Amino acid sequence: MTEAASTPSKVNGDTEGDSSTDVAGTPDPIAVLGRLPTGSGLRRQLAAAARSRGRTASVAEEIAEIEAELAAIDVEPVDLTAARRRVAEATGETEQLKERVAALRGDARARRAVDADPDETLEELAAAAAELSAAQTEAIAAEQALERARAEAARARDERRRRLQLRDRLRNRRQTARRELAGAVYPEFRRALAAVPGGRPSAAGADPSAYDGDPTAASLAAVRIAALDGVVELRGDAARAAEASDRSARSLLRTAEVRLRGARSGSDDTFGPGDRDPDEGRAERGARPDS
Repeated sequence: MTEAASTPSKVNGDTEGDSSTDVAGTPDPIAVLGRLPTGSGLRRQLAAAARSRGRTASVAEEIAEIEAELAAIDVEPVDLTAARRRVAEATGETEQLKERVAALRGDARARRAVDADPDETLEELAAAAAELSAAQTEAIAAEQALERARAEAARARDERRRRLQLRDRLRNRRQTARRELAGAVYPEFRRALAAVPGGRPSAAGADPSAYDGDPTAASLAAVRIAALDGVVELRGDAARAAEASDRSARSLLRTAEVRLRGARSGSDDTFGPGDRDPDEGRAERGARPDS
């Protein structure tokens, strides 16, 4: 399953800022949940937790197909300005040469009328006629090049239109995937709220859009039900909540390594696999959270 990173405006948001130009692949779950506060909406956090545990959405294959289509679209810029300038220059030169040829023909006729020698004028006429023929050939080539450029520009517009449509589809499918994945782990998330500081299962509601509890508790619970590979860094309220808990940070989050920054102690602490953890035996990563 794939989706783009975004910055939500609220914890339970579903319209989480997917840019219409963003077609990047799904961030690794640790990229979403590896730093709290996450800057992501609850659905995205829960979807990341679900992905970390190997879950995929029913629309994952469709998302991959759309991404492949998007990757195959390569729209090159078409310079119509240069093609138009070439036509204008060729047309202008042709018109000037036509006028010169007409003038030389008139001069030759006038010389013949008074029995003057027209040879020099005829030589100039022949040279001008040759230049005119070459200019007309260039004008035809310039017109053809402009038509080709216009056709390429039309194709490019069609491709850009198709790309926008595909991006809209991709954004919609990613939202569908987030809703599906978040819903799949929501019962576990609701139970995990009872195990994290400030968490209230009663605030969970029926689905992520109904959650009206503490966003820090929601993020802690999302990490708790995930199976993350990498350090989870807690800052600000998240660090203070973990520090105030009666459980170790690793046991609280059920993750291998936790780093606290900006907790009440004012120091930065890292708790990893080498540290003693009395709750470690109950904190197998990826297991169902306590109720």
